[in-house]
Amino acid sequence: MADLSTNYMGLKLRNPIIAGSSNLSMDIRNIKAMEEAGIGAIVYKSLFEEQVNFESADLDEELEMYNERHAEMIRIHPEMEHAGPKEFLVQLKKIKENTSVPLIASINAVYEETWVEYAKLIEETGVNGLEINIYKSLKKPEDSGESVEKHKLEIIKAVKKAVKIPVAVKLGSFYSNLLNFITQVDKTGVDGLVLFNKLFEPEVDIDEEKPIFPFNLSNPGDHRLPLRYSGLLHGNVKADICASSGIFDGNDVVKMILAGADAVQVVSTLYKNKIGHISNMVKDLEQWMDKKGYKSIDDFKGKLSRKKYKDPFVYMRGQYVDALLNDADKLLKKNPVI
Repeated sequence: MADLSTNYMGLKLRNPIIAGSSNLSMDIRNIKAMEEAGIGAIVYKSLFEEQVNFESADLDEELEMYNERHAEMIRIHPEMEHAGPKEFLVQLKKIKENTSVPLIASINAVYEETWVEYAKLIEETGVNGLEINIYKSLKKPEDSGESVEKHKLEIIKAVKKAVKIPVAVKLGSFYSNLLNFITQVDKTGVDGLVLFNKLFEPEVDIDEEKPIFPFNLSNPGDHRLPLRYSGLLHGNVKADICASSGIFDGNDVVKMILAGADAVQVVSTLYKNKIGHISNMVKDLEQWMDKKGYKSIDDFKGKLSRKKYKDPFVYMRGQYVDALLNDADKLLKKNPVI
């Protein structure tokens, strides 16, 4: 029987399948269901500083709402201080104490000081690792790409220096030279790279003529971008690679590892196919390895990466153009448009 265990961020996982950050990980019942289904590790729901700030402002507004209802009134409610991240930390610690697989926390802050503060507080909960989501919505056109990247690198370095637990960086894919930025991130000494962040995208209801906020799930096939960069980065960065987005079944897991990923993160498939689907993914991976005669994950990890594959240009644009022309020619012969 194949050994599915692997290492990610210096953590020993029983298999490379990780439940990514989502609301599912906030409920201990879901955590237990994931463990029973065979999950390798779990990323707890992200702590967003913006959310903490919004909640604090809402609390202040509610408490001050009727303060001037009568001239004599100065304050109806006693002064109260918003709990900030305390509630999150209490829940995170409780989940950690009741979880048998590695638990990774996740944060997205605004200010460098807060990144460091939250990272230290999270480390105290006993979690096994920290994933920093450095996505930032840019509002000023005068901010150059260089200045944005420099600021993010400073944050990564500060967080990495502040804590002793392993640190992974969850990246978006929108950089002028993504490979260059990832290389710079890798040089900070981080333990993992998560490729890629599923960003929020608004939608418009044309009947109501208003913005709407649909649940932003991945779709089958969305794994191709992280697959490409896993193949390009394998053997060329020191940090472990975790592929994320569009990974729905065991076959997708196999593809990512063949390309060069050390682990994968899944979220959308858990919503669409339920938590129990994890066991199917684990079984599919195990059966494929047994069929191929692979005894361990390392036996085939990166086999199809740019560094190891006999055709190193498979991930390059020239190969893409060639494939596009060939596929288009075949398609036209099979389905003529005239």
